Amino acid sequence: MSDPMRPRASLRTAVVWEVLKEALDRRVQATGRAALDVLDTGGGSGNFAVPLAALGHRVTVVDPSPNALFALERRAAEAGVAERVQGVQGDVLGLFDVVERGGYDAVLCHGVLEYVEDPAEGVRNAVDALRPEGALSLLAAGLGGAVISRALAGHFTEAQHALSDPAGRWGAGDPVPHRFTAERLTELVGAAGASAGAVHGVRVFADLVPGVLVDTEPGALDALLKLEAAAAELPAFHAIATQLHVLGEKRG
Repeated sequence: MSDPMRPRASLRTAVVWEVLKEALDRRVQATGRAALDVLDTGGGSGNFAVPLAALGHRVTVVDPSPNALFALERRAAEAGVAERVQGVQGDVLGLFDVVERGGYDAVLCHGVLEYVEDPAEGVRNAVDALRPEGALSLLAAGLGGAVISRALAGHFTEAQHALSDPAGRWGAGDPVPHRFTAERLTELVGAAGASAGAVHGVRVFADLVPGVLVDTEPGALDALLKLEAAAAELPAFHAIATQLHVLGEKRG
């Protein structure tokens, strides 16, 4: 579960998978149900949904892209979990036009808040889709990672602009509408009616290391994965992570 898409994609998902798997295991124990109802908002072609279904959970994916949902259907069929995966066209801001309010044991909101017009409403909808004490898995672009990336590329003015911009954008050409600090994400979770738990930095080092080194140096990938896991929970590294993951729990 921790590494379903080796080798390179695991650098982007390993930390999140571990945290999510532990949260779902706790919900299984708390509810006494081996199969949970999981909602994956913006879940695309099923990078998380299909492996979750392979664990026996029922997963509903809401995504605005028909092409992504078609790929999800094909991927689920190839994995033999088609009966446990449902794709629905929609988005997090119009979530309750297509899914039930308060109907899920866990909600994933990964790579969504960066692109919606109102991130606060997106988080509120994700929390409102949860049953009491349900788990929220929130993954969004980190401000610090973008600042470091622009600075290392020699774009110092853009790096400074991102630091001062309320949305964390480095300029008009920035393709990402919103970036977040760990503090801002936890504020959004709390305001939406959930308790923010663990915060993890994702891709703390992975985006700074030359890909050729990871792909060609023996043992480099495993060593980098271990380093990412070790740094993920340390607050000092949250400020430079490319992405931030917040685990929340809906208040009972």
